[in-house]
Amino acid sequence: MEQTIPVVDLSQYRDEGTREAFTKKLGDALRELGFAAIENHGIDQSVFDRTYAAYKAFFALDDEVKRKYETPEDGRRRGYTSFGVEHAKDSKKADLKEFFHAGRELPEGDPMAPRLAKNLWPAEVTEVEAASKALFAELDRVAFDVLESFSAYLGQPKAFLPDMVDKGNTILRVIHYPVCDGFDEPGVMRAAQHEDINLMTLLPPADESGLELLTREGEWLPIHAIPGQIIVDTGDMMSRITNDQIPATTHRVVNPKGDPKPRYSMPFFVHPHLDVTLEVLESCVPEGQKPKYPPIHNDEFLQQRLREIGLAK
Repeated sequence: MEQTIPVVDLSQYRDEGTREAFTKKLGDALRELGFAAIENHGIDQSVFDRTYAAYKAFFALDDEVKRKYETPEDGRRRGYTSFGVEHAKDSKKADLKEFFHAGRELPEGDPMAPRLAKNLWPAEVTEVEAASKALFAELDRVAFDVLESFSAYLGQPKAFLPDMVDKGNTILRVIHYPVCDGFDEPGVMRAAQHEDINLMTLLPPADESGLELLTREGEWLPIHAIPGQIIVDTGDMMSRITNDQIPATTHRVVNPKGDPKPRYSMPFFVHPHLDVTLEVLESCVPEGQKPKYPPIHNDEFLQQRLREIGLAK
């Protein structure tokens, strides 16, 4: 199956002879569509498979057991979120999904460690912890290379974006879209149209297709779930610091046609560290104009968005 969005080969970034061409192709794709697909990222399929298997076992547990790991009082920053809680910013109808958050863990003694929420690992499925940590580390490495490349594309030092997310509040979200009633209700779908909040998202291959992006022409373009490809997209924070030069593209996950099947996916939401203020880059402001957005602390921005989608109060 041929992908519908530009495909880049990350091994070309790791080769000095092809690095510049990779950076341009990736940057142009994100500027135009806000999305690209990455091949040759270096993560073995077994890492994805192991994580999916662990979480399928967790989501198969009774609701009462899963809810032991739900913390609405903490904005559900870590652990489980029940089916029917989250909704898109501009929709009052809940998405047809449940999910689990796992975040960064830093060594004891690191000054940033106490400031990050603690992970909640399910005792009933011990494989979840090891699989999550292994996948997190691999995706973190890929994110570093992609952000380093994109820094250069933006005309910044290559460490600009990697430094911004170093020890950041990045989240691995594993989502279960179950087979369920509700597909016939108008406006209800697995994930209603939305934009990601964070700087950048990496999406490992899902087990079923369903992801679609909204083009500049107002048409929904399906993005295929192809083995070996990680989908990358830019979020609201990236759009903000680039003065909207880089879009946070609207996307959704549509309901399956025919016999409904469950769907699992694992977006990796790359966030800045907790001391970062989101400020528009001077290089992204046309001469004689002012930035579209005032500076805002990234966690304040995040909490504002989480309230809009029902995850925080």
